[in-house]
Amino acid sequence: MIRGLLVGVSLVVLTVSAIGAARAADPGFCRGYTEAALNQVRAGLSNPRCQGGMRGPRWSSDFNVHYQWCLGASFTATGEERDARTNYLRGCRG
Repeated sequence: MIRGLLVGVSLVVLTVSAIGAARAADPGFCRGYTEAALNQVRAGLSNPRCQGGMRGPRWSSDFNVHYQWCLGASFTATGEERDARTNYLRGCRG
């Protein structure tokens, strides 16, 4: 009974580990994502109409903030974050 329980727990741990690894983003993808994010940040900072609403990590000018976040994010989440920046920049241009 205890042996069966240990085998079951081991399988759960392995499954969760595999799922976590499958969700991690590719470093090459994250470098590209980060460069694009920083381009959006620079575009926003260059427009006085946009600067006021650029708060939080989404608008960080630090490469590692975007890169480290990307490494743990899903492809869907990175697209949503990019789109949120794009939509904000379109709206504040006036």
